Amino acid sequence: MPPIPPLDLTQQYQTIKDEVEEAVKRVLSSGRYIGGEEVKAFETEFGQYIGSPFCVACNSGTDALYLALQALDLQPGDEVISTPFTFFATTEVISRLGAVPVFVDIDPQTLNLDLDQVEAAITPRTRLILPVHLFGLPLNMSRLRDLAIAHDLKIVEDCAQAIGAAWKDQKVGSWGDIGCFSFFPTKNLGACGDAGAIVTADPEIAQRIRQLREHGSPERYYHSELGLNSRLDALQAAILRIKLHHLDRWNQQRRQVADRYQAGLQSFPALQLPQPLPDSEPVWHQYTLRVKSCAAAPRCQNSPSGDTSPCDLPNTPRCRDWLKSQLADQGIQSMVYYPIPLHQQVVYQSQPCRFSRLPVAEQCAQEVLSLPMFPELKPEQQDQIIQALQQLLGSS
Repeated sequence: MPPIPPLDLTQQYQTIKDEVEEAVKRVLSSGRYIGGEEVKAFETEFGQYIGSPFCVACNSGTDALYLALQALDLQPGDEVISTPFTFFATTEVISRLGAVPVFVDIDPQTLNLDLDQVEAAITPRTRLILPVHLFGLPLNMSRLRDLAIAHDLKIVEDCAQAIGAAWKDQKVGSWGDIGCFSFFPTKNLGACGDAGAIVTADPEIAQRIRQLREHGSPERYYHSELGLNSRLDALQAAILRIKLHHLDRWNQQRRQVADRYQAGLQSFPALQLPQPLPDSEPVWHQYTLRVKSCAAAPRCQNSPSGDTSPCDLPNTPRCRDWLKSQLADQGIQSMVYYPIPLHQQVVYQSQPCRFSRLPVAEQCAQEVLSLPMFPELKPEQQDQIIQALQQLLGSS
């Protein structure tokens, strides 16, 4: 069997090649490469898709988060509750504005914020909560919104990995005060480069963000505050408009891939499978399971300890890194998101942040493994993956 990659963007492109190339030629012929009608049309269409009356396109998902927090007037010393188990950009923007990330541990089942611990982390300095719908699995947004209202806090949703996902039939991004999206090429809705967007139901916030993304300029050559140059290229907008029409179909294909994994891997005692919440509609940006470490993991040649003595339990399921290596030997490429929780990153040894104990996030960082996941993944490829795991781990 040929190698199985963690994702394959070329297959998707071949299915929409003619549409995309026609859209690109249209933009090139127009001479309008930044802003213009393509960007306005995408903002309208994407806002309607999410269910938010206002959408502001920008240069990246990171910029979307930064602009959202700046538009809410986050100040130095303010506290923002978020997760230690996510991509660095989520809390990088908090620190960039001089605010303090407050890391709260994650739920061991969903890998999203543990809402039981969020309320305990609130102080008089807390301004907002920044949840992440990690791997495309939605957080319980009705409970989080009730919590935010009770404490007069804002919510900025990081939906970079959850485009099209829903909680109680309402798209994520439309639950909080602001929803932030990334269209990085590997996302469920990916551009051919960096791109992002912000959605909100508040017209004043939308107008403020439009001003901030244009160097803080409400009118050309007039600047009322410091902003960014964070505009979406018309080429990317045109490509995203094409892809948006296919997004629901691609997400449904991802659900089918996830269902096959769930059915095929449920009897593996060494694996803890992802568990979406009952009222959620996930979009499976990644299929990320946990490989339960065995008693020999500290002595495993692939363990972080660096101890290279051989494992003395050869018939026992090994650690995550051993399994990843063994799958690679069979041509199956898997990924690790994220090997170092944010509170353990070097930068946060000197940057202000706050946290107590985060044992679940730290354990998950040692156990998570993302199997190949993309809409075009074939059933026979999944059978190959499941059979390889059966050979390596056995089942009950």
